Amino acid sequence: MKLRIATYNMHKGVSAFGRQARIHGMKEALSSLDADLLFLQEVQGQHDNHAKKHPLWPNAGQHEFLAGESHHVAYGMNAVYAHGHHGNALLSRYPIISLINHDVSDHAYEQRGILHAVVQVNTVAVHCFVIHLGLFAASRRRQVQALVNTIIRDTPVDSPVIIAGDFNDWNQRLSTTLYQQLGVVEAFDAAEAAESAGNVIRQASVRAVLSDYLQPPRRIHARTFPAQFPWLCLDRVYLRGFRVQQALVMKGTPWNALSDHVPITVNLEMVERQI
Repeated sequence: MKLRIATYNMHKGVSAFGRQARIHGMKEALSSLDADLLFLQEVQGQHDNHAKKHPLWPNAGQHEFLAGESHHVAYGMNAVYAHGHHGNALLSRYPIISLINHDVSDHAYEQRGILHAVVQVNTVAVHCFVIHLGLFAASRRRQVQALVNTIIRDTPVDSPVIIAGDFNDWNQRLSTTLYQQLGVVEAFDAAEAAESAGNVIRQASVRAVLSDYLQPPRRIHARTFPAQFPWLCLDRVYLRGFRVQQALVMKGTPWNALSDHVPITVNLEMVERQI
């Protein structure tokens, strides 16, 4: 069973300071990725000022506009203000059977959430977590611990898991925590290890298998920010229960002119459960 996924911080579908609407170009570019699952951050659910300023501003929320008729959609509203709101979204070709948005805001000036959506991929329930962590290291540590606690509490140990989004982790310190506490691996680590070793991450005894599969996570992940010259490693995909076939950063045209981040795409193959 194969999946193509992508994660993207879309900068609310506008240029800096909202001078230009980029949401239509963004929809075309995202469609070209042909992703089964799209993990999106900074999705504008409503913005009355942009709607007045930009003649072609979508009537629906950006999550609904981007989903169109091809994808199901889950939206987690995080930041709320007088003229609208924004948050995280998951677009899925497969039915979304449940969703919950966990408020992990650390203070009033940074409203953050973890969107947990369960997607029915044929006969398998895949647990998807869309993440956009805070700008301060202490906030990120607390938010990652909230993520860990949520997954341990709400996700069966034999269920496949995808965690994707903007981690704002330019010091690259969070992968070790996620690896040690959840047994998830970062997609580019997994792709490199699979290519060199030809091994597979299996559902059963995740920690034991991973000890043979990978060394502790590297400190260099995919560079995704800023879009015109990606240097910082902010955006990630972490996995359990999948083999990574390919992981790419989508650089260059049109991505360098749509948002301040560039997207990551990952081709996955689900690993059969071990009895």
